[in-house]
Amino acid sequence: MKTSDGKKLEGLSEKIFLDRYAWKNADTSKSKVGDIVLVLTKDDPKFPVKEVGEIIAREGETVTVKLRSGEQVKSSIEKLTLTIEKTPEEMWDRLAGAMASVEVEPEKQREWQEKFRYILDDWKLVPGGRIAAGAGASEELTLFNCYVIPSPKDSRGGIMTTLSEMTEIMARGGGVGMNLSSLRPRRAIVAGVNGSSSGAVSWGGLFSYTTGLIEQGGSRRGALMLMLNDWHPDVLEFITVKQTMGQVTNANLSVCLSNAFMQAVKDDQDWELVFPDTKESGYDELWNGDLEEWKRLGKKIISYKTVRAREIWQAIIESAWKSAEPGVVFMEYYNQMSNSWYFNPIISTNPCGEQGLPGWGVCNLSAVNLSKFYDEEKHDVAWEELGKVTRWSVRFLDNVIDKTPYHFEENERNQKLERRIGLGTMGLAELMIKLGIRYGSAESLVFLDKLYAFMARESYLASTEIAAEKGSFQAFDAELYVQSGFMKHLIAQFPEIGESVANHGMRNVTVITQAPTGSTGTMVGTSTGIEPYFAFEYYRQSRLGYDKQDVPIAAAWKESHPGEELPDYFVTSMSLSAEDHIRVQATIQRWVDSSISKTANCPADFTIEETGRLYELAFELGCKGVTIYRDGSRDVQVLSTKKNEGPEQKAGETADERQAEALSPPAVESQDYFDADLVEAAVPAIQSEQVVDKQYKRRPQVLRGATYKVNTPFGMAYITINDLNGTPGEIFLNVGKAGSDVFAMAEALGRVCSLFLRYGDHGNKVKLLIKHLKGIGGSGAIGFGANRVESIADAVAKSLELHMDSGEEQSAAAEDVILAKAESKSYQAVEGSSRDLCPSCGSASLINIEGCKQCVNCGYSKC
Repeated sequence: MKTSDGKKLEGLSEKIFLDRYAWKNADTSKSKVGDIVLVLTKDDPKFPVKEVGEIIAREGETVTVKLRSGEQVKSSIEKLTLTIEKTPEEMWDRLAGAMASVEVEPEKQREWQEKFRYILDDWKLVPGGRIAAGAGASEELTLFNCYVIPSPKDSRGGIMTTLSEMTEIMARGGGVGMNLSSLRPRRAIVAGVNGSSSGAVSWGGLFSYTTGLIEQGGSRRGALMLMLNDWHPDVLEFITVKQTMGQVTNANLSVCLSNAFMQAVKDDQDWELVFPDTKESGYDELWNGDLEEWKRLGKKIISYKTVRAREIWQAIIESAWKSAEPGVVFMEYYNQMSNSWYFNPIISTNPCGEQGLPGWGVCNLSAVNLSKFYDEEKHDVAWEELGKVTRWSVRFLDNVIDKTPYHFEENERNQKLERRIGLGTMGLAELMIKLGIRYGSAESLVFLDKLYAFMARESYLASTEIAAEKGSFQAFDAELYVQSGFMKHLIAQFPEIGESVANHGMRNVTVITQAPTGSTGTMVGTSTGIEPYFAFEYYRQSRLGYDKQDVPIAAAWKESHPGEELPDYFVTSMSLSAEDHIRVQATIQRWVDSSISKTANCPADFTIEETGRLYELAFELGCKGVTIYRDGSRDVQVLSTKKNEGPEQKAGETADERQAEALSPPAVESQDYFDADLVEAAVPAIQSEQVVDKQYKRRPQVLRGATYKVNTPFGMAYITINDLNGTPGEIFLNVGKAGSDVFAMAEALGRVCSLFLRYGDHGNKVKLLIKHLKGIGGSGAIGFGANRVESIADAVAKSLELHMDSGEEQSAAAEDVILAKAESKSYQAVEGSSRDLCPSCGSASLINIEGCKQCVNCGYSKC
């Protein structure tokens, strides 16, 4: 991947540009010889591959495309992506003209078209995905990345209205966030139909399911964030819902926590789960999910249950430890800091968590590419240039508000009421490497404080200057605006901002947002968002295919220093402690009026207790939200450090998990967005051991191996064997559904095997492990002869034998060798489904049927 001189894109960068952001010609029948196109070379619904090439021949509906690699492929025209724009310069010209067109006077239009073209050139400002794809190219596509819609009205009609609004926004390319706290809890009475409610979580499943059906631009799924407040009676069910596969698979989940709840956790107090009395007069009209407003109206509240606050807190921590969800947003604190506190409370975040919004609020995002602001001569930040680009970028985003089409009047009314924008950054890690500053160090925190304070000052002064020229946002109140927690902090540091706000007003209610920039950062060849690099060599699975990436700055250093190790300021996500991640996030959050997309990466052996302390640290340091990613806690990973290409080589992934989890990246103020700038964002795959025993072989950063797919009495097992110094040193097992006994025992078996293989050495460890595992039998078996599999332990032994016999070259083909089908009719009847242990007869025959667990051997049933 290269972005050589900023003009010519190569490799993955060119693919992303042509696929996502270049102006398209939807009529591929116009394709002709000489056109540069994207051609679908592998038409797989989950793991497609697209390549860039030039059409060298056409006969009717068939074209011959010469790929960048030199290979020639034949394709039908319907499998082509035909673009009008071929280079970044063409896109920059389009965007500069589009954004300048909203200026009233022709002279102003010319002035700002030139300035916008300057900041776009060489990727100094990288517009958000919707802006890049739509501005000046379509009057139908929204230029806003994401939306928050009001909480659903607590009725069937209200839910259907929200569903319709969500669908319309997603179909036009926007992600959606919503808070479900307005919906009555499970088993609450529904008087109109003389029945009971299925609950907020159940309705969340409907929104999630619909999201999975929506195609954006013919290839992307919709993006959804679902949130629930800490007082809602369904909160414990919401926290654990993803541990039951199939209920909520296409949404990120976050719990909104209040200051009172956090205090109750600290003091180990009881916590009441409540909901308004639905029989109160005016309930249908007045109830909108805001419990405090309901109380102010003097309306009755029903207490459903009292639990220890720590019970809820522990459920959040354990679930986050297991699967990186739910995340948390400290919503009361968020609103105390919010500049819109006095007229437009934040109710939810966007799907990625970096932008808290009121009902009908929108994200309006772009990022300054910090890697372009290194002054090599002074070995410092090019402060003057950064200030200029930051100021002009604020006007660029403000003009987006007047340029975008609005498909809902409510969005237009709200955005013009507050004119919310979100200027962020990418390339931070690359800039710090150029400066020789180690990301996460004490020195880096001082530098980050200076850098982001500078950008906040420049951004706010720019917004006041635009206000002096064009007027403030409609809801601006000079006295109330400066009373937000953020403004008090900002003005204390920079009194000139307070003076400018008082004298000129403020054009935008908020100005700064740190988004993940997954696709755009990858396209321009720099580090994404405020994250450190995932790794300096890695593989990336996306809808464009499976691509190897080398980080340019690391590759260049190695080329100029052959045989030397990278200096210590070349750090990756997993080489930092989780606390380092949180402290960086908190330092930058001080200067961000909205929020941040940031992942706190943790090693696989990070404990539940450590996870809890990390969440508490985030709250204490002033983060607005937090999510961790514990290595290995997710089955599907977009980025990895080892080559496991294709759907059948995804380690630790059952069939329905592959479908469900592929659309569910981690949540909240640390998520990687899975819409326009998202699916390619980083979810680490590096293991890290914290063992100091000298006999224990520590895991290096990268291991390579193979994944074996084996049918077992418990369902399909994915067994990954990674080699350490040429022999197996690590085993991962994934069998059954998350939360089942089989899943837990398989994970334990993998861990114990790995520990055995890496502790001490007498030369026969693998053979010894095979000897003790092979032939262990249970209540059933699958297959015949050499392919007969007695148990999960037996499957591990057979996989190890195959791994040792075949060698690395044959391991990919070996998957098919050991597959076998069950002869037993009972197993054939549930072919492809995962089985658990029956608590009655002990056999591996407990399956899910129509929402109940039933044993096909003894008839035991649990609903």
